[in-house]
Amino acid sequence: MVSSPSLSEDAYVSGGAQQTAVKILVVGHFAVGKTTLIKSLSEIVPLSTEEQMTRLSEDVDDLKGVQGKSTTTVALDFGRLTLSERIVLYLFGSPGQQRFVDLWDDMARGSLGALVLVDPERLADSFEVMDLVERYGLEYAVAINQFDGGTVHTPEAVREALDLLPDTPVVTIDARDKQSSVNALITMVQYLLKRASLEHA
Repeated sequence: MVSSPSLSEDAYVSGGAQQTAVKILVVGHFAVGKTTLIKSLSEIVPLSTEEQMTRLSEDVDDLKGVQGKSTTTVALDFGRLTLSERIVLYLFGSPGQQRFVDLWDDMARGSLGALVLVDPERLADSFEVMDLVERYGLEYAVAINQFDGGTVHTPEAVREALDLLPDTPVVTIDARDKQSSVNALITMVQYLLKRASLEHA
């Protein structure tokens, strides 16, 4: 269960409490809900680099299935979430378009792992992102962002479609809902810490 922190970050620092800062990437293809998830989770006003989409972008961004989208992330989203008095997550959301892939070099550095958002209506669009996650050697969990009225796939079906390893966590979330998103992060962090402990055993 997640409890809201009772102290501000300044109070933790002045009180001498020890915290572990964990850098987590929130990744996924274009228009999958990364910005929405970070906004729903962040305990600070999130940094967002969303810009209005123009007609020029129509030639490079596939708007199929997201025709109502009018903005896009052009650098990163950033938010913070305190899971406990000891663990603070720093969330970095990456742009979903291929033309921003160069940003991954800096974003992946020092990351414990990644939460990969997928759209059940556009599972095939996730393969490029999955390739990047694996290229950078990031451990990850997969979160199915279930849109209203959209196709419903079970975690088992998504695991098979994306050819995931049996122990890779797959959860279903609503990126607008804080609690379901928090639960996905907790599942992912527990998995990442378990993997890290096994590697150092």
